Amino acid sequence: MSQILVIDDEVGIRELLSEILTDEGHDVATCENATTARAWREARRPDLVLLDIWMPDTDGVTLLKEWAANGQLNMPVVMMSGHATIETAVEATKIGATGFLEKPIGMQKLLSSVKQALERAPKLGSVISLAAFPRSPALKDLRRRLEQVAAKSRCVLLRTPPAGSIAELTARTLQSPGKPWIDLSHDSTPLTLELLTKSGGAVLYCGELGRLTRLQQKNLAFALERLDKHNLRLVTASSQDAAALAAQGWEEWLLNALFDVSIGLPSLVELKDDIPDLATHLLTQLVEAGEVPARRLSVAAQNMLRQQPWAEGYVQLKSTLKSLALAALEDEISAEDVQHLLMPGAAVLAEIPPGLLPEMLTLPLREAREMFEKLYFEHHLKLEGGSMTRLAEKTGLERTHLYRKLKDLGLRNAGKESEE
Repeated sequence: MSQILVIDDEVGIRELLSEILTDEGHDVATCENATTARAWREARRPDLVLLDIWMPDTDGVTLLKEWAANGQLNMPVVMMSGHATIETAVEATKIGATGFLEKPIGMQKLLSSVKQALERAPKLGSVISLAAFPRSPALKDLRRRLEQVAAKSRCVLLRTPPAGSIAELTARTLQSPGKPWIDLSHDSTPLTLELLTKSGGAVLYCGELGRLTRLQQKNLAFALERLDKHNLRLVTASSQDAAALAAQGWEEWLLNALFDVSIGLPSLVELKDDIPDLATHLLTQLVEAGEVPARRLSVAAQNMLRQQPWAEGYVQLKSTLKSLALAALEDEISAEDVQHLLMPGAAVLAEIPPGLLPEMLTLPLREAREMFEKLYFEHHLKLEGGSMTRLAEKTGLERTHLYRKLKDLGLRNAGKESEE
Protein backbone atom coordinates (compact mmCIF):
# COMPACT_ATOMS: atom_id res chain seq x y z
CA MET A 1 0.00 0.00 0.00
CA SER A 2 1.35 3.40 -1.02
CA GLN A 3 0.86 6.71 0.75
CA ILE A 4 -0.47 9.24 -1.79
CA LEU A 5 -0.95 12.95 -1.12
CA VAL A 6 -3.54 14.78 -3.26
CA ILE A 7 -3.24 18.58 -3.31
CA ASP A 8 -6.07 20.47 -5.03
CA ASP A 9 -8.20 23.47 -4.07
CA GLU A 10 -11.38 21.92 -5.54
CA VAL A 11 -13.06 19.74 -2.93
CA GLY A 12 -14.88 17.66 -5.56
CA ILE A 13 -11.61 16.64 -7.25
CA ARG A 14 -9.96 15.83 -3.92
CA GLU A 15 -12.85 13.59 -2.89
CA LEU A 16 -13.08 11.86 -6.28
CA LEU A 17 -9.36 11.10 -6.51
CA SER A 18 -9.26 10.00 -2.89
CA GLU A 19 -12.18 7.59 -3.42
CA ILE A 20 -10.71 6.04 -6.58
CA LEU A 21 -7.21 5.62 -5.12
CA THR A 22 -8.51 4.31 -1.79
CA ASP A 23 -10.54 1.67 -3.65
CA GLU A 24 -7.29 0.64 -5.35
CA GLY A 25 -5.75 -0.03 -1.94
CA HIS A 26 -3.73 3.17 -1.45
CA ASP A 27 -3.58 5.26 1.71
CA VAL A 28 -4.71 8.73 0.59
CA ALA A 29 -4.32 12.11 2.32
CA THR A 30 -5.66 15.38 0.92
CA CYS A 31 -4.73 19.06 1.23
CA GLU A 32 -6.71 22.00 -0.11
CA ASN A 33 -3.80 24.42 -0.64
CA ALA A 34 -0.03 24.85 -0.52
CA THR A 35 -0.05 26.02 3.11
CA THR A 36 -1.59 22.81 4.44
CA ALA A 37 0.54 20.77 2.01
CA ARG A 38 3.75 22.30 3.40
CA ALA A 39 2.76 21.39 6.95
CA TRP A 40 1.78 17.86 5.91
CA ARG A 41 5.06 17.37 4.05
CA GLU A 42 7.09 18.60 7.02
CA ALA A 43 5.58 15.88 9.17
CA ARG A 44 5.86 12.93 6.78
CA ARG A 45 7.08 11.73 3.39
CA PRO A 46 4.55 10.34 0.86
CA ASP A 47 5.25 7.76 -1.82
CA LEU A 48 3.57 9.96 -4.45
CA VAL A 49 2.08 13.45 -4.73
CA LEU A 50 -0.68 14.55 -7.12
CA LEU A 51 -0.27 18.34 -7.26
CA ASP A 52 -2.62 20.85 -8.85
CA ILE A 53 -0.85 23.67 -10.68
CA TRP A 54 -3.41 26.44 -10.14
CA MET A 55 -4.18 27.10 -6.47
CA PRO A 56 -5.22 30.36 -4.78
CA ASP A 57 -2.42 30.82 -2.22
CA THR A 58 0.68 29.39 -3.94
CA ASP A 59 0.72 27.70 -7.33
CA GLY A 60 1.89 24.10 -7.67
CA VAL A 61 5.03 24.91 -9.65
CA THR A 62 6.21 27.28 -6.91
CA LEU A 63 5.55 24.63 -4.25
CA LEU A 64 7.47 22.13 -6.36
CA LYS A 65 10.42 24.56 -6.50
CA GLU A 66 10.32 24.97 -2.71
CA TRP A 67 10.45 21.23 -2.14
CA ALA A 68 13.31 20.88 -4.61
CA ALA A 69 15.30 23.67 -2.91
CA ASN A 70 14.63 22.31 0.60
CA GLY A 71 15.73 18.76 -0.21
CA GLN A 72 12.15 17.48 0.08
CA LEU A 73 11.57 16.52 -3.55
CA ASN A 74 12.57 12.91 -3.01
CA MET A 75 9.24 11.39 -4.05
CA PRO A 76 7.53 11.37 -7.48
CA VAL A 77 5.18 14.29 -8.15
CA VAL A 78 2.52 14.22 -10.87
CA MET A 79 1.18 17.67 -11.79
CA MET A 80 -2.52 18.25 -12.55
CA SER A 81 -4.22 21.08 -14.46
CA GLY A 82 -7.14 21.84 -16.73
CA HIS A 83 -5.56 24.78 -18.50
CA ALA A 84 -1.79 24.62 -18.17
CA THR A 85 0.45 25.55 -21.08
CA ILE A 86 3.12 23.31 -22.57
CA GLU A 87 5.71 25.72 -21.18
CA THR A 88 4.35 25.21 -17.66
CA ALA A 89 4.47 21.43 -18.00
CA VAL A 90 8.05 21.59 -19.33
CA GLU A 91 9.09 23.88 -16.47
CA ALA A 92 7.59 21.49 -13.89
CA THR A 93 9.41 18.57 -15.50
CA LYS A 94 12.72 20.44 -15.35
CA ILE A 95 12.18 21.13 -11.65
CA GLY A 96 11.56 17.45 -10.95
CA ALA A 97 7.92 16.53 -11.70
CA THR A 98 7.62 12.98 -13.03
CA GLY A 99 4.30 13.25 -14.86
CA PHE A 100 1.35 15.40 -15.92
CA LEU A 101 -2.43 14.80 -15.80
CA GLU A 102 -4.84 16.98 -17.77
CA LYS A 103 -8.25 17.69 -16.22
CA PRO A 104 -10.86 16.31 -16.38
CA ILE A 105 -8.95 13.22 -15.30
CA GLY A 106 -10.25 9.86 -16.52
CA MET A 107 -10.03 6.93 -14.12
CA GLN A 108 -7.90 4.75 -16.39
CA LYS A 109 -5.52 7.63 -17.12
CA LEU A 110 -5.25 8.36 -13.38
CA LEU A 111 -4.52 4.74 -12.43
CA SER A 112 -2.03 4.33 -15.27
CA SER A 113 -0.14 7.51 -14.31
CA VAL A 114 -0.09 6.57 -10.62
CA LYS A 115 1.20 3.09 -11.40
CA GLN A 116 3.95 4.40 -13.69
CA ALA A 117 5.02 7.07 -11.21
CA LEU A 118 5.25 4.59 -8.34
CA GLU A 119 7.17 2.06 -10.46
CA ARG A 120 9.59 4.69 -11.71
CA ALA A 121 9.89 6.50 -8.40
CA PRO A 122 13.29 8.21 -8.51
CA LYS A 123 15.66 7.22 -5.76
CA LEU A 124 16.69 10.76 -4.98
CA GLY A 125 18.86 11.80 -2.10
CA SER A 126 17.86 14.69 0.11
CA VAL A 127 19.74 17.73 -1.19
CA ILE A 128 19.51 21.44 -0.42
CA SER A 129 20.84 24.36 -2.41
CA LEU A 130 21.05 28.16 -2.29
CA ALA A 131 17.48 28.27 -3.61
CA ALA A 132 16.30 27.27 -0.12
CA PHE A 133 17.28 30.65 1.32
CA PRO A 134 15.30 33.38 -0.47
CA ARG A 135 15.24 35.58 2.65
CA SER A 136 19.04 35.83 2.91
CA PRO A 137 20.38 38.79 0.90
CA ALA A 138 23.90 37.33 0.85
CA LEU A 139 22.86 33.85 -0.32
CA LYS A 140 20.29 35.20 -2.74
CA ASP A 141 22.96 37.44 -4.29
CA LEU A 142 25.42 34.54 -4.47
CA ARG A 143 22.86 32.35 -6.22
CA ARG A 144 22.15 35.01 -8.85
CA ARG A 145 25.85 35.52 -9.54
CA LEU A 146 26.48 31.76 -9.71
CA GLU A 147 23.63 31.10 -12.14
CA GLN A 148 24.71 34.06 -14.28
CA VAL A 149 28.26 32.74 -14.49
CA ALA A 150 27.14 29.13 -15.04
CA ALA A 151 24.93 30.18 -17.94
CA LYS A 152 28.09 31.04 -19.90
CA SER A 153 30.54 28.44 -18.62
CA ARG A 154 30.35 24.70 -17.85
CA CYS A 155 33.40 25.00 -15.59
CA VAL A 156 33.22 27.19 -12.47
CA LEU A 157 35.79 27.58 -9.69
CA LEU A 158 34.52 28.54 -6.23
CA ARG A 159 37.12 30.62 -4.41
CA THR A 160 36.66 29.69 -0.78
CA PRO A 161 37.87 31.39 2.42
CA PRO A 162 40.53 29.57 4.47
CA ALA A 163 37.83 28.34 6.86
CA GLY A 164 34.07 28.06 6.94
CA SER A 165 33.36 27.24 3.29
CA ILE A 166 29.87 26.64 1.85
CA ALA A 167 31.25 25.19 -1.38
CA GLU A 168 29.06 22.07 -1.49
CA LEU A 169 25.86 24.00 -0.76
CA THR A 170 26.75 26.41 -3.56
CA ALA A 171 27.65 23.69 -6.06
CA ARG A 172 24.44 21.77 -5.36
CA THR A 173 22.54 24.79 -6.71
CA LEU A 174 23.68 23.79 -10.21
CA GLN A 175 22.54 20.16 -9.88
CA SER A 176 19.41 19.44 -11.92
CA PRO A 177 16.70 17.23 -10.33
CA GLY A 178 17.38 13.54 -10.85
CA LYS A 179 20.80 14.14 -12.40
CA PRO A 180 23.97 12.50 -10.99
CA TRP A 181 26.39 14.13 -8.56
CA ILE A 182 29.95 12.83 -8.96
CA ASP A 183 32.49 13.82 -6.31
CA LEU A 184 35.90 13.55 -7.97
CA SER A 185 37.72 14.04 -4.66
CA HIS A 186 36.20 10.81 -3.28
CA ASP A 187 37.08 8.57 -6.23
CA SER A 188 40.50 6.94 -6.35
CA THR A 189 39.93 4.96 -9.55
CA PRO A 190 40.46 6.16 -13.14
CA LEU A 191 37.48 8.05 -14.58
CA THR A 192 36.07 6.21 -17.61
CA LEU A 193 34.44 7.39 -20.81
CA GLU A 194 31.59 4.97 -20.11
CA LEU A 195 30.77 6.72 -16.82
CA LEU A 196 30.78 10.16 -18.44
CA THR A 197 28.60 8.93 -21.30
CA LYS A 198 25.86 7.61 -19.02
CA SER A 199 26.07 10.61 -16.65
CA GLY A 200 24.72 13.26 -19.01
CA GLY A 201 23.56 16.36 -17.13
CA ALA A 202 25.66 15.50 -14.07
CA VAL A 203 27.62 17.85 -11.86
CA LEU A 204 31.25 16.82 -11.35
CA TYR A 205 32.42 18.29 -8.06
CA CYS A 206 35.67 18.75 -6.19
CA GLY A 207 35.52 20.40 -2.75
CA GLU A 208 39.19 21.40 -2.48
CA LEU A 209 41.68 21.22 -5.34
CA GLY A 210 44.61 21.24 -2.95
CA ARG A 211 43.66 17.80 -1.59
CA LEU A 212 43.53 15.94 -4.91
CA THR A 213 45.94 13.10 -5.56
CA ARG A 214 47.81 12.87 -8.87
CA LEU A 215 45.28 10.34 -10.19
CA GLN A 216 42.37 12.56 -9.19
CA GLN A 217 44.02 15.48 -11.00
CA LYS A 218 44.17 13.30 -14.11
CA ASN A 219 40.48 12.45 -13.69
CA LEU A 220 39.75 16.16 -13.47
CA ALA A 221 41.66 16.88 -16.67
CA PHE A 222 39.97 13.93 -18.42
CA ALA A 223 36.51 15.25 -17.52
CA LEU A 224 37.34 18.88 -18.29
CA GLU A 225 38.07 18.08 -21.92
CA ARG A 226 34.70 16.31 -22.36
CA LEU A 227 32.19 18.61 -20.64
CA ASP A 228 30.45 19.87 -23.79
CA LYS A 229 30.31 16.50 -25.51
CA HIS A 230 28.63 14.73 -22.58
CA ASN A 231 26.56 17.65 -21.25
CA LEU A 232 28.45 17.82 -17.95
CA ARG A 233 29.19 20.62 -15.53
CA LEU A 234 32.38 20.89 -13.47
CA VAL A 235 32.36 22.78 -10.16
CA THR A 236 35.59 22.95 -8.21
CA ALA A 237 36.62 24.82 -5.09
CA SER A 238 39.88 25.99 -3.62
CA SER A 239 41.18 28.23 -0.87
CA GLN A 240 44.56 28.32 -2.65
CA ASP A 241 45.51 30.38 -5.68
CA ALA A 242 46.91 28.99 -8.93
CA ALA A 243 50.51 29.76 -7.94
CA ALA A 244 50.22 27.68 -4.74
CA LEU A 245 48.77 24.74 -6.66
CA ALA A 246 51.45 25.06 -9.36
CA ALA A 247 54.06 24.77 -6.61
CA GLN A 248 52.45 21.43 -5.68
CA GLY A 249 53.03 20.10 -9.21
CA TRP A 250 49.76 20.89 -10.99
CA GLU A 251 49.96 21.24 -14.78
CA GLU A 252 49.85 24.84 -15.97
CA TRP A 253 47.24 24.28 -18.71
CA LEU A 254 44.87 22.60 -16.26
CA LEU A 255 45.17 25.43 -13.73
CA ASN A 256 44.59 28.02 -16.47
CA ALA A 257 41.40 26.22 -17.50
CA LEU A 258 40.11 25.81 -13.93
CA PHE A 259 40.85 29.39 -12.87
CA ASP A 260 39.46 30.91 -16.07
CA VAL A 261 36.01 31.51 -14.52
CA SER A 262 35.65 31.84 -10.76
CA ILE A 263 33.39 33.29 -8.10
CA GLY A 264 34.13 34.18 -4.48
CA LEU A 265 32.22 32.62 -1.57
CA PRO A 266 31.44 34.12 1.85
CA SER A 267 32.51 32.28 5.01
CA LEU A 268 30.09 31.03 7.65
CA VAL A 269 31.36 33.82 9.89
CA GLU A 270 30.01 36.31 7.33
CA LEU A 271 26.76 34.34 7.19
CA LYS A 272 26.27 34.32 10.95
CA ASP A 273 22.65 35.49 10.77
CA ASP A 274 21.86 32.73 8.27
CA ILE A 275 23.11 29.90 10.51
CA PRO A 276 19.66 29.16 12.04
CA ASP A 277 18.12 28.73 8.57
CA LEU A 278 21.11 26.69 7.36
CA ALA A 279 20.92 24.46 10.42
CA THR A 280 17.17 23.94 10.08
CA HIS A 281 17.45 22.93 6.42
CA LEU A 282 20.43 20.66 7.06
CA LEU A 283 18.54 18.92 9.86
CA THR A 284 15.58 18.41 7.51
CA GLN A 285 17.98 16.96 4.95
CA LEU A 286 19.35 14.46 7.48
CA VAL A 287 15.84 13.44 8.56
CA GLU A 288 14.68 13.04 4.94
CA ALA A 289 17.72 10.89 4.16
CA GLY A 290 16.88 8.64 7.09
CA GLU A 291 20.22 9.31 8.78
CA VAL A 292 18.63 10.65 11.98
CA PRO A 293 15.23 10.39 13.70
CA ALA A 294 12.75 13.24 13.30
CA ARG A 295 14.10 16.19 15.27
CA ARG A 296 13.67 19.96 15.34
CA LEU A 297 15.81 22.77 16.73
CA SER A 298 14.56 25.00 19.52
CA VAL A 299 14.99 28.75 19.05
CA ALA A 300 17.55 28.77 21.86
CA ALA A 301 19.52 25.98 20.15
CA GLN A 302 19.49 27.90 16.87
CA ASN A 303 20.83 31.01 18.60
CA MET A 304 23.59 29.02 20.26
CA LEU A 305 24.60 27.51 16.91
CA ARG A 306 24.70 31.02 15.43
CA GLN A 307 27.31 32.04 18.00
CA GLN A 308 29.77 29.28 17.06
CA PRO A 309 32.81 30.08 14.85
CA TRP A 310 32.40 27.04 12.50
CA ALA A 311 36.04 27.05 11.51
CA GLU A 312 35.55 23.93 9.34
CA GLY A 313 32.46 25.34 7.65
CA TYR A 314 29.44 23.61 6.16
CA VAL A 315 30.77 20.08 6.70
CA GLN A 316 31.34 20.77 10.41
CA LEU A 317 27.86 22.27 10.82
CA LYS A 318 26.29 19.24 9.14
CA SER A 319 28.19 16.71 11.28
CA THR A 320 27.31 18.68 14.43
CA LEU A 321 23.60 18.57 13.58
CA LYS A 322 23.82 14.85 12.91
CA SER A 323 25.43 14.28 16.31
CA LEU A 324 22.85 16.48 18.03
CA ALA A 325 19.92 14.70 16.38
CA LEU A 326 21.24 11.23 17.22
CA ALA A 327 22.01 12.09 20.84
CA ALA A 328 18.95 14.24 21.67
CA LEU A 329 16.60 12.63 24.21
CA GLU A 330 13.60 14.68 23.07
CA ASP A 331 12.10 15.54 19.68
CA GLU A 332 13.28 19.12 20.13
CA ILE A 333 17.02 19.75 20.32
CA SER A 334 17.65 22.16 23.19
CA ALA A 335 20.32 24.75 23.92
CA GLU A 336 21.59 22.37 26.62
CA ASP A 337 22.10 19.66 23.98
CA VAL A 338 24.20 22.07 21.93
CA GLN A 339 26.13 23.15 25.00
CA HIS A 340 26.96 19.60 26.06
CA LEU A 341 28.27 18.77 22.57
CA LEU A 342 30.16 21.95 21.67
CA MET A 343 31.03 23.39 25.09
CA PRO A 344 31.26 20.44 27.48
CA GLY A 345 32.84 22.46 30.29
CA ALA A 346 30.50 25.42 30.09
CA ALA A 347 27.82 23.86 32.31
CA VAL A 348 30.27 23.54 35.20
CA LEU A 349 31.37 27.17 34.85
CA ALA A 350 27.75 28.30 34.73
CA GLU A 351 27.19 26.80 38.19
CA ILE A 352 30.00 28.77 39.80
CA PRO A 353 28.32 31.27 42.20
CA PRO A 354 28.72 34.96 41.26
CA GLY A 355 31.93 36.38 42.68
CA LEU A 356 33.49 32.99 43.30
CA LEU A 357 35.49 32.88 40.07
CA PRO A 358 37.34 36.16 40.80
CA GLU A 359 38.05 34.81 44.28
CA MET A 360 39.43 31.57 42.84
CA LEU A 361 41.81 33.54 40.64
CA THR A 362 43.37 35.17 43.72
CA LEU A 363 44.08 31.86 45.50
CA PRO A 364 47.25 29.78 45.28
CA LEU A 365 47.07 27.23 42.46
CA ARG A 366 46.58 24.22 44.76
CA GLU A 367 43.62 25.79 46.59
CA ALA A 368 42.01 27.10 43.38
CA ARG A 369 42.34 23.67 41.76
CA GLU A 370 40.78 21.97 44.80
CA MET A 371 37.86 24.42 44.75
CA PHE A 372 37.24 23.81 41.04
CA GLU A 373 37.52 20.02 41.42
CA LYS A 374 34.87 20.08 44.13
CA LEU A 375 32.51 22.07 41.88
CA TYR A 376 33.31 19.72 39.00
CA PHE A 377 32.55 16.50 40.89
CA GLU A 378 29.43 17.94 42.54
CA HIS A 379 28.13 18.88 39.10
CA HIS A 380 28.76 15.45 37.53
CA LEU A 381 27.49 13.55 40.55
CA LYS A 382 24.23 15.42 40.19
CA LEU A 383 24.21 14.87 36.41
CA GLU A 384 24.79 11.11 36.77
CA GLY A 385 22.29 10.67 39.61
CA GLY A 386 25.00 9.63 42.06
CA SER A 387 26.06 6.63 39.96
CA MET A 388 29.74 5.91 40.64
CA THR A 389 29.95 3.66 37.56
CA ARG A 390 28.83 6.44 35.22
CA LEU A 391 30.89 9.03 37.10
CA ALA A 392 34.02 6.92 36.66
CA GLU A 393 33.32 6.62 32.92
CA LYS A 394 32.65 10.35 32.64
CA THR A 395 35.79 11.46 34.47
CA GLY A 396 38.07 8.69 33.20
CA LEU A 397 39.16 7.79 36.74
CA GLU A 398 39.57 4.29 38.14
CA ARG A 399 36.96 3.54 40.85
CA THR A 400 39.43 3.31 43.75
CA HIS A 401 41.08 6.58 42.74
CA LEU A 402 37.65 8.18 42.31
CA TYR A 403 36.52 7.20 45.85
CA ARG A 404 39.76 8.58 47.27
CA LYS A 405 39.37 11.83 45.33
CA LEU A 406 35.79 12.34 46.56
CA LYS A 407 36.84 11.66 50.14
CA ASP A 408 39.70 14.18 49.91
CA LEU A 409 37.25 16.79 48.60
CA GLY A 410 34.81 16.22 51.44
CA LEU A 411 32.34 14.41 49.19
CA ARG A 412 32.82 11.03 50.87
CA ASN A 413 29.09 10.14 50.92
CA ALA A 414 28.31 11.52 47.48
CA GLY A 415 28.65 8.30 45.55
CA LYS A 416 26.66 6.03 47.90
CA GLU A 417 23.26 6.94 46.48
CA SER A 418 23.61 4.69 43.43
CA GLU A 419 26.18 2.12 42.43
CA GLU A 420 24.37 1.09 39.24
